[in-house]
Amino acid sequence: MNLPVSDDKDLWVSWDDYHKLIDRLALLVHESGWKFDQILCLARGGLRVGDQLSRIYDVPLAILASSSYREAAGTVQGKLDIAQYITMTRGKLEGKILLVDDLVDSGETLEAVGEHFSVSYPGVTEVKTAVLWYKNCSRVKPDYYVDYLPTNPWIHQPFEEYDTLRPFHLAARVKRGSRE
Repeated sequence: MNLPVSDDKDLWVSWDDYHKLIDRLALLVHESGWKFDQILCLARGGLRVGDQLSRIYDVPLAILASSSYREAAGTVQGKLDIAQYITMTRGKLEGKILLVDDLVDSGETLEAVGEHFSVSYPGVTEVKTAVLWYKNCSRVKPDYYVDYLPTNPWIHQPFEEYDTLRPFHLAARVKRGSRE
């Protein structure tokens, strides 16, 4: 599939590029020498990133749902909602945590989650943040990031096609035998 050309306003990302960015993020963290006990990803955007990093590092993955981009097929930021509980398969959230998301835009989510840790998870001793994209407009600088975006473009991620795909669209696409 051919993507439009990226410019200062729009960054278009293919699946291949997306996975390469996650690989580069994993190496940045590794090369820093910082050791962590668990990964906490922010769902939805950080789910794929957190899953891949959890597999690479062979550490437990915890998930915290958060959402602020819900309106207009996920293109308009609204009120930030953070789930009350963190989901994980074993143990509890404690020790050194790598907090993972796909991007930092305003920085509001990373700030709010940091406050959530200090109140609800006293066993967390250190938190570092890792994202694929760090936008200039953010009031928070992540500890690890792959691409700094000085012009704050809208990032068109490859999974966004599913934001508007409905079962009847999928059925037609499967019947045609195409992904377009």
